[in-house]
Amino acid sequence: MKRLKKAALAVACAAVLCSVFSGCGGDKKDTAKAAPAEEKVLTVYTARSESLNNLVIPAFEKETGIKVNVIVAGTGPLVKRVASEKDNPQGDILWAADQTMLDSQKELFEKYVSPEDANMIDAAKNKTGYFSPAFADPTVFIVNKKLAGDMKIAGFDDLLNPALKGKIACGDPANSSSAFQVLMAMLYAKGKDGDPMSPEAWAYVDNFIKNVDGKFLNSSGAVHKGAADGEYTVGLTWEDPAATYVKNGADVEVVFPKEGAIFPGESVQIIKGAKHMENAKKFVDFMLSQKIQEAAGKTLTVRPLRKGVKLADYMTPQDTIALFKNYDEGWVAAHKKEVVAEWNKHLENSRQ
Repeated sequence: MKRLKKAALAVACAAVLCSVFSGCGGDKKDTAKAAPAEEKVLTVYTARSESLNNLVIPAFEKETGIKVNVIVAGTGPLVKRVASEKDNPQGDILWAADQTMLDSQKELFEKYVSPEDANMIDAAKNKTGYFSPAFADPTVFIVNKKLAGDMKIAGFDDLLNPALKGKIACGDPANSSSAFQVLMAMLYAKGKDGDPMSPEAWAYVDNFIKNVDGKFLNSSGAVHKGAADGEYTVGLTWEDPAATYVKNGADVEVVFPKEGAIFPGESVQIIKGAKHMENAKKFVDFMLSQKIQEAAGKTLTVRPLRKGVKLADYMTPQDTIALFKNYDEGWVAAHKKEVVAEWNKHLENSRQ
């Protein structure tokens, strides 16, 4: 009898120990199923400027403890790399291009809308679920103040002034993304009822081509440099380099066309199947945060897209800039080939 009591006591004790240490039954399986913590690394493919990379990435590493592997290259090569690696992604973030360029390749990216998206200006919200605009390269005129003198250069109509014939620097929209954005701004500005493909829009383009004297530059850099150096009175370019001249004391002025400007977003995308998905989401959130948006606005020449961000005094205040209310980046992305083909037709006709 004593042996039976001892055996029963041993079984009871074993049951208690099993319960205490969770060593029995389903608990072991639950522990085995728990996902391992994501390693604190992130690979970012970036085509952004060195100054912007240096502003964002070290600050992200410091705040999160996540080590960032940075791959810097041109936009085209990086997009091709993401496509070539789609079956085994080596990157987590593509920080390059925008919806206009990437919309047809959405399958390469994960859907993610940051909680910070609600704080961005309306024109820069993530409307597709894939592309999060963080900064912008708005369309602007860079005006050489000495050459312009008292001449009024405030909008697209002013570019048709005969006194500017042959003195306007502009790239070829068929070969330059910044020149293409300038063309789209023209078309939205001059299109009947806001229709960028209306005959009225293209009639303006014909007159503009005549006043440029048919000479379109092959280098987008030559546009802003030509105006700053006094080779041209006005250049049609994007804000970053133009604002840099102002920041550095050059005798130039940045003009946002009064009819409206286009804010192509320098968006950030999470690569489909990224191996460090949670870290990638943190990076997108950080990019749109008040801290980074304000730091860029106060120290750099790119334009932050978060509401109410304070800007340096060499930057044009956001509330003084007219934007096209009907500008549709998705439409532009879907019709880019059609627009370029129409441009080429009008350019060719001007040379006959």
